[in-house]
This record gives sequence, C-alpha cells and structure tokens, in this order.
Amino acid sequence: MVSLPHQDPHSLPSPPCLCCRKQKDQFDNLEKHTQWGIDVLEKYIKFVKERTEIELSYAKQLRNLSKKYQPKKNSKEEEEYRYTSTRAFVATLNEMNDYAGQHEVISENMTSLITGELSRYVQELKQERKSHFHDGRKAQQHIETCWKQLEASKRRFERDCKEADRAQQYFEKMDADINVTKADVEKARQQAQLRHQMAEDSKAEYSSTLQKFNSEQHDHYYTHIPNIFQKIQEMEERRIVRIGESMKTFAEVDRQVIPIIGKCLDEITKAAESVDHKNDSQLVIEAYKSGFEPPGDVDFEDFTQPMKRTISESSLSNSRGDGRSEPKFGSKSKGKLWPFIKKNKPPPPPPASASPSAVPNGPQSPKQQKEPLSHRFNEFMTSKPKIHCFRSLKRGGAGPEDFSNLPPEQRRKKLQQKVDELNRDIQKEMDQRDALTKMKDVYIKNPQMGDAASVDQRLAELGQNIEKLRLEVQKFEGWLAEVEGRLPARTEQPRRQSGLYEAQNPSAVNSCAQDRESPDGSYTEEQSQETGMKVPATDFDDEFDDEEPLPTIGTCKALYTFEGQNEGTISVAEGEMLYVIEEDKGDGWTRIRRNEDEEGYVPTSYVEVYLDKNAKGAMTYI
Repeated sequence: MVSLPHQDPHSLPSPPCLCCRKQKDQFDNLEKHTQWGIDVLEKYIKFVKERTEIELSYAKQLRNLSKKYQPKKNSKEEEEYRYTSTRAFVATLNEMNDYAGQHEVISENMTSLITGELSRYVQELKQERKSHFHDGRKAQQHIETCWKQLEASKRRFERDCKEADRAQQYFEKMDADINVTKADVEKARQQAQLRHQMAEDSKAEYSSTLQKFNSEQHDHYYTHIPNIFQKIQEMEERRIVRIGESMKTFAEVDRQVIPIIGKCLDEITKAAESVDHKNDSQLVIEAYKSGFEPPGDVDFEDFTQPMKRTISESSLSNSRGDGRSEPKFGSKSKGKLWPFIKKNKPPPPPPASASPSAVPNGPQSPKQQKEPLSHRFNEFMTSKPKIHCFRSLKRGGAGPEDFSNLPPEQRRKKLQQKVDELNRDIQKEMDQRDALTKMKDVYIKNPQMGDAASVDQRLAELGQNIEKLRLEVQKFEGWLAEVEGRLPARTEQPRRQSGLYEAQNPSAVNSCAQDRESPDGSYTEEQSQETGMKVPATDFDDEFDDEEPLPTIGTCKALYTFEGQNEGTISVAEGEMLYVIEEDKGDGWTRIRRNEDEEGYVPTSYVEVYLDKNAKGAMTYI
C-alpha cells in the first residue's frame, strides 16, 4: 500500500487561489489610483495650456490695439505727433507693445517649462506604469501556473495510489482463489507491482512539485510582489513631486516678468510727466503762423464832397446819406479786414468814384499818391482764386501740388516737408539698390547661392524710381526757392514739369497759382527758375571673402516658418535659434547662419533679433 505523505495541517499554506484573488483586487485598486494620478496630471497640463492661450490672445489684442492707434505714415496724424502730449501717447503705445511681449514670454516659458516637460513626463509615466502592472500580472500568472501544476501532480498521485490499492486487492483475491491458474495469479501480481511502482513515481513527482511551489510562493509573496509595489509607490511619489514643482514654476514664470512690466509702467509714467503744455502751444503758433502783415488803418472816404445842394437840402440829404452810407461802409469793412472770416461773400467791385482823389471838385486827400486800403481789400477779397484757395485750406481738401493755396509761411513749411520726404524716399531706394548690388556681387562670386541676373530687373526699376524722385525734388526745390525769395518767378519750364498735375486739376491750379497778393494788395511773387538738387549716389564697394565667413553679430529666433525657395534664401522652422551675420540694410532681409555650410537671407519680419551690441540685453521685436 502506498499512502499519501503525511503533513501537518497547520503547516499547509492558505489556498493560493484565494491569495491571488486578494492580490488581484489590490492590483486593480492600484491601477485605478495610478490612472487617476495621470488624469490629474493631464488636467493640470490642459489648464496650463489654456492659460498660455489666454496670454497669447491677450498679447495679440494688446499689439493690435497699439498698432491701431499708432500714427499712420505720410498722413495728417503723423504731423500731429509733434506735440509732447501725442508723443507721450505714442510712447505709451510702444510700452504697451513691450508689455504685450512680456505676456508672450509668459506663454512661451509656460509652454516650454511646464506643458512640454509634463507632456513628455506623462508619456514616460504611462510606459512605466504599464511595465510595473505587466510585471505584477506576470507574477500572478506564474504563481497560478505553479499552483495548477501542484494540483495536477497531487491528483495524479492520488489516482495512482488508488489504482495500486485496487491492483493489490485483486492480486490477493486471485491468489486466494484455488480455481485460478497460476499464470493468472502471476499476471495479477505483476500488475499490482506495476501499479505500486507508478504510485511511488507519482509520490516522488508530487513531493518535488510541492517543494518547488512552496519556494515559488515564498519568492512571490516576499520578493517579487513587494518589489513591484515598491516601484509603483516610487512612481506615484515622483508624480506628486513633479506636479508640485510645476506649480512652483507656474508662479516663477509670472514673477520673472514683473520687473520688466514695472519698467514698462515706469516709462509710461515718465512719458506722461514729459508733457509740456507751453511747448505744445508754441508749436501750434508756429504751425499756423500765416506770415501775413497785419492790415493798416482804414482811410476815411468822404462821399459828401460832390453834393452841391442848398443847406436845407444838404442837411436832409446828409442825414439820409449818413443813414445809408454808414451801414453800407460798415458792411463792406466787416468780413474784409482778414481773409479767414467764415462768411465771406465777395461784394461787387466798388465804383470808380469811391476814392476821394477821384472827386474833381472835392478837397484833396493827404494820401493822394496811395490807393485807399479799402479798395485794395476789395480787390483782395473779390479775387475768386484767392477765395477758392482759402476755402480749400479751411476744408482741408486737396490743394494744388505747389501748395500755392497756403499762406507764405505755411507754404514754405509744406514745401520743405515735401522735399525732406522725397529725400528720404530717395535714400530708401538707394539703400535697397545697394543691398541688391551686394547680393548680386555675392551671386557672382558664389554662383551656387543664386543667379546674378535675377536681380537686374529690380535694379533697373530702382534706378528709374530714383531718377523720378530726383526730378520731383528738383521741382519742389524750385518752388521752395521761389517762396524764400532766392529766385525770380517761375518760368514756363517748371510749369511744364508740373503739367501732369495741371492736367489733372486745372481749376485748382488756375484759381490758386496765379495773381497771388499780400493783404495790402501788392504782388509778392517774382520770376523764378528751378534749382536742381543732385543727390550723390553712393555705391557699396564691399567685397565678400569666400575663404573667411562673416563673423556673427548676434542671434535670432524664428517667429514663423519660412520656406526658402528662392536662390540665396534659407529655410527656417518656427522657434529655431540661428546666428545673425548681417543686419537688415533697409531691404527687409536679414542674413543668418545655421552652421558653417548653411547661411542665407530670411525676411526680417520672420525673426526676432538679439544683437550682441545691445548693452541692455533687451529683446528687439522685428
């Protein structure tokens, strides 16, 4: 008989299936908790991302607001920004632009330091969590497999013992039966021995499997599972620490820009304190000073001299004449003493006998040689071209090209401004031409960078533009010289040069550019001729050395992605940092370098330049 191995019931372990179920429940709970921790982290990332979007939107709105109220170039608003109050307003707009830039810095730093870092950490955390729970499930499956092997070995041992017992009983029965042959008895005995041997083998296998299971179970509960739980705990603690550090960074990003925002507000305060009311008032006086001489005293015009009547008739006629003439005289003088009166309807020309000197029998005026001032005022105010010019000046409408509708002082200022503006345009065109010339030289020396013939058309256009602008400068210089009294009155040649404008506005030119008079009725315009202003064209003789690369003068950051498809340009990606080797020369292009073999031009508006020579180290937004 083969019996089951005797074991102390108190030494038997608890059923592994029950322990595995409890562990599985713990793993499920831990899995839910760690997933909740990842959800919290992702929620915080989403919160920071929305905050960065708000900062960018706020910065964009501030920039648009600043741009909306910036003075427009070549407009009337630009002239108004000469005053200290409006300059302070411009400074406020510029500071608000920098203020918006700091909010962009907040968004950028939060994106790089919090959103980007945490997003990468979440991916790593998910992988680590997946690995730990995979190891835990694998350990559970292993111990369950060992338990199943033990159960199978135990059942097989039990079955073999029962079959050996039955075979022994059958042999004993056959051996006691006298009717059974000896061969049958021998066969039963051999069968019983075989069954006993199989039972012994099953016993040995069961004993070995049991020892192996106990060892595996001990390692499972005292080594593998504790290690997995410890790793999960450390992972969770790192997550908690990381989210706390991110919250601290969230506050530090805001705190870092507070000093710069404070400087912006200080500059706004400084600009407000620079407002000077006295200076602004003086500018208004200078701007609207007409240059006219104040009118002289009005001469008395005696209308009673030609009347030869009796005393009674004269008295009656004088009283009537006074009743008629005085209001009439007053109505004439009112609105005529200065040309800027609002309701200014030109009266009919005065009669030829209005002057006392024209009366044949009357007393001679002490100013016989001088025409009465009221007569000259009548001529001045009834001149239709002058009335047209003053009305157009008052309305702010389009006047003649030579500003002849303006008072002398105002006309001189306008002509000088026009000359300066044209000179600036010439310089800008020349800068662009010089930049393209330099680029052409680079293409000639380095054909792989681009085709030199591709810029010839643009160079020709710039040359034509410069020549046109020079002719315009000569024309306005002639008019300016005429106003300043340096040259005689205009000849037919400058009139022909401005024929284009006269063809477009014949009425304005004919009504305002002829018969200009001073308030006292005398002509102030003399014959003049043009004086040509030659702007010397400077050519850059810089040569590019292919052997030694240009030194870097700073760095830049790409604000947008640029695909450099033309020859001589270079492609950049948004956020990429590169080296600056040549500043913008006025053509809208900046030369940059990525490495020793990659360099080229990019639009200046696509990059944010940080020059080394900037001592303050402040950003320059292009």
